Amino acid sequence: MAGFDKRVSSYEEAMEGIENGMTVIAGGFGLCGIPENLIAEIKRRGVNDLTVVSNNCGVDGFGLGLLLEERQISKILASYVGENALFEQQMLNDEIDVVLTPQGTLAEKMRAGGAGIPAFYTATGYGTPIGDGKEVREFNGRHYILEEAIIGDFAIVKGWKADRYGNVMYRHTAQNFNPMAATAGKITVVEVEEIVEPGELEPSQIHTPGIYVDRIIQGTFEKRIEKRTVRS
Repeated sequence: MAGFDKRVSSYEEAMEGIENGMTVIAGGFGLCGIPENLIAEIKRRGVNDLTVVSNNCGVDGFGLGLLLEERQISKILASYVGENALFEQQMLNDEIDVVLTPQGTLAEKMRAGGAGIPAFYTATGYGTPIGDGKEVREFNGRHYILEEAIIGDFAIVKGWKADRYGNVMYRHTAQNFNPMAATAGKITVVEVEEIVEPGELEPSQIHTPGIYVDRIIQGTFEKRIEKRTVRS
């Protein structure tokens, strides 16, 4: 990786520098648009005591669910448990610290972190356990709680196309949390399906400008759905 060229040639190089105890922000929603190969590299490295920030924690045996198998995650900020039985088990057994966070609040925590905003007020969660212990202010007759922004040591993101400068496009609903996550990492790593030459991406279609991206790698991906329903 030299100058504006953000490309790396291996997943080992892509996740260089990740250590025990770090905070990792992961894009994706369910199994849509998840950085599956970057997650697999984290598992391979065996780093632990991680704080993970993600909409959910994958499913059993795939995505972030892989990191639960060897208890590499000690804390997670997520919106829901989903279809992951191991996640549910570890949460109920107090083996992992789970901070359930409203989905919009979680997205705004990432966006605010990337924008340099340390905290923000939101009405979501006021008067519920979500607001316990948080500062409350009243604006125009309505109560709001103070939520702090999030910055990760690493942000791992899945894109569709990128150029070597790190400008990234996402495809359809795979945008989800990825654009916010990409801005909120001290080191942001993006894996994509295709890397093209600068100028090939329509500027108005770029979702994440390269200034936010530190490393980019082209990978191959397994297309999964989270829950399959069939009928005879």
